[in-house]
Amino acid sequence: MSAHPFEGELFGAEHVRVYRETGGERGYRWRGTTILLLTTTGRRTGRPRTTPLIFRPDGERWVVVASKGGAPRHPGWYENLSANPEAMLQIRAEEVPVRASTAQGQGRERLWRLMGEVWPDYDRYQARTDRQIPVVVFQRR
Repeated sequence: MSAHPFEGELFGAEHVRVYRETGGERGYRWRGTTILLLTTTGRRTGRPRTTPLIFRPDGERWVVVASKGGAPRHPGWYENLSANPEAMLQIRAEEVPVRASTAQGQGRERLWRLMGEVWPDYDRYQARTDRQIPVVVFQRR
């Protein structure tokens, strides 16, 4: 696999552009993890908003963490999903219509541990904030 100059950085709109242009050939793998593109509907604008996120499959579902690096507020994409849980994922070249839900209780704890295996910094992010960082599960619509 050839190294891409952006391999080491999440680079926002540029990451989304390159991922889409290459069907995930560039942008899917990042720092030892895998990335999907989440497209939500803006809760105020009604416009599509796309964010690259670390994910892990869980059976027929996909799991992400709304960490925002431990910031005091939830990320905008999570707020968008709270307003409208229907979204689109792109995983490599495949686009998947999904419905989001927030994991609760023991299910959340199990998924938190799974996500911590692929990105150990999540525990550090949780220690930075008073909010419980949401674990989001996507199921195909």
